[in-house]
Amino acid sequence: MIETLKQEIWNQFGASLDMFQNAIEKCPESIWGELTFEGNQFWYIVYHTLFYIDCYSDEDPKNFHPPSPFNLSEYEYDMLPERVFTKAELLEYANHCREKSKKLIFSLTEEKAKKRWINDWKNYSFIEIIIYNMRHIQHHTGQLNMLLGKIDRKLPIWVSQTKEELG
Repeated sequence: MIETLKQEIWNQFGASLDMFQNAIEKCPESIWGELTFEGNQFWYIVYHTLFYIDCYSDEDPKNFHPPSPFNLSEYEYDMLPERVFTKAELLEYANHCREKSKKLIFSLTEEKAKKRWINDWKNYSFIEIIIYNMRHIQHHTGQLNMLLGKIDRKLPIWVSQTKEELG
């Protein structure tokens, strides 16, 4: 049962990542680092989402630290990073996050799925933090697609299931 569950969770989690990455790739450079509609910054929504994909995929959340050049400033309320990260930097971070979340899902056992993922503000089972993470990705993918839709009605395609294998 656990192997089927892992594969099906990955099919949908991977599809969420695919849709998120499609939105990143579709963003024109002209709005990447600019304040867009209602004060949103496309690049920052991307960064925020990636930071938390990384965090929520960490097996030791109390000791989480993102890879360089990123830091823990995202934990500070209402604080932007010191600079605008480029699309290339964030696409590289997206690949890091994809591999990390894939590894977490692949490593699930019935025992591990029940273990607690605990940091200062969340206390979930590993299976629940994976589902929560997927919901968070989709929330921000919707925001990005809304921003893109205001400048181009042709949105990134819907992904029903990732084509990338889990194992």
